[in-house]
Amino acid sequence: MRYLELKKTLLIFVSLISFFPDLNCEVLTGLDVIEKNNFSDLRNKRVGVIVNHTSLNKKGNKLVDVFVENKVNLVAIFTPEHGFMGNVEGGYLIENSTYNSIPVYSLYGKTKRPTEDMLNGIDVLVFDIQDVGARFYTYLTTMGYAMEEAAKKNIEFIVLDRPNPIGDMTEGPILDESITAFTAYFKVPTRHSLTPGEMAVFHKKRSNLNLSLKVIKMEGYKNEMFYDETGLGWVNPSPNIRSLNAAILYAGLGCFEATNISVGRGTDKPFEFFGSPWMDNIKISNELNKAKLKGVKFKVCEKTPDADIYKGESVKGVCVEVWDKRKVESFKIFVNAIYFLNKYHPDNLIIKEEEIAKMTGDKDFFNKIKKGYSPKQIIKSYEKKLKEFNKYIKKEIRLY
Repeated sequence: MRYLELKKTLLIFVSLISFFPDLNCEVLTGLDVIEKNNFSDLRNKRVGVIVNHTSLNKKGNKLVDVFVENKVNLVAIFTPEHGFMGNVEGGYLIENSTYNSIPVYSLYGKTKRPTEDMLNGIDVLVFDIQDVGARFYTYLTTMGYAMEEAAKKNIEFIVLDRPNPIGDMTEGPILDESITAFTAYFKVPTRHSLTPGEMAVFHKKRSNLNLSLKVIKMEGYKNEMFYDETGLGWVNPSPNIRSLNAAILYAGLGCFEATNISVGRGTDKPFEFFGSPWMDNIKISNELNKAKLKGVKFKVCEKTPDADIYKGESVKGVCVEVWDKRKVESFKIFVNAIYFLNKYHPDNLIIKEEEIAKMTGDKDFFNKIKKGYSPKQIIKSYEKKLKEFNKYIKKEIRLY
């Protein structure tokens, strides 16, 4: 009898293990792979790199140091929003500098595109930055701009690929054709599911770029993996994305930055919290829990930010607790939350119409909320194009 019980338990355990990705695997990033191949794609070339603090090999060494130590001819360094060290708050302009006598050009300062002078003397541009999987996160826009400028000067472009940390789920509207901004550039869903290398392939195809593009693929990676299943060490991609849960929720709650709702900047839980001094957080929390949104629970909490909106004020908020990361639909959480906020606080809630269009990708989102469209109606309006996008990327874009 005990033998049969043991056998049954063992079979259940084996079936559970087979259901999930290999949690003990060790993914090699594109940087690790090109290093393993002795930088053969870069030898005898003048190299420019687009990097930041996340550009690390599996030993934790910076790409720029690894290149120099291995005698790669590194002639220029380009950095995105948040700077070379990743410690500059969002929105702050960054000046040019040097690193070990190599010029460091900011692509989030006076110019967001590498200029002709910056690109002079470069044979190949290498991009290696960890993204978070939300369309309005700016690192991949910087990559797209650089691809376009490289194409104009016939400069080769190489992407050292890294994971999409929040898996292969897609959510939200495909960016409307009428919207173009630094935070709204690629015609993809709000939560796009692509790795940097896949986004580069997508951008080249959709923009018909005459560009020599090569993606150094990861080894051991599958699109359905979340970051904590890759064996890679977590590095905060920017100052306020401090955990995998924050990254998962950011793809939805980040849209609140087009409103007067705090997303927890200046607190210990940015993007795992939202609120305002005037919000009835008990009512909003109860409504969200009644909506039975997958993978999360909502709890009443209060925080006093030491920076950003409502600095120094007691903010009545809702803390979002992730229970099952595979089921979380972060954009759906945002749609439900802003629906209830508008329902109960129409006179207090400020939604910036143009900005919410950029964040969500839907030029009519403001009107849908103000006209009282239900969350189900709003989400359903995106389903057809989302299915078409998923079919397209599976056939034309996926690398893994």
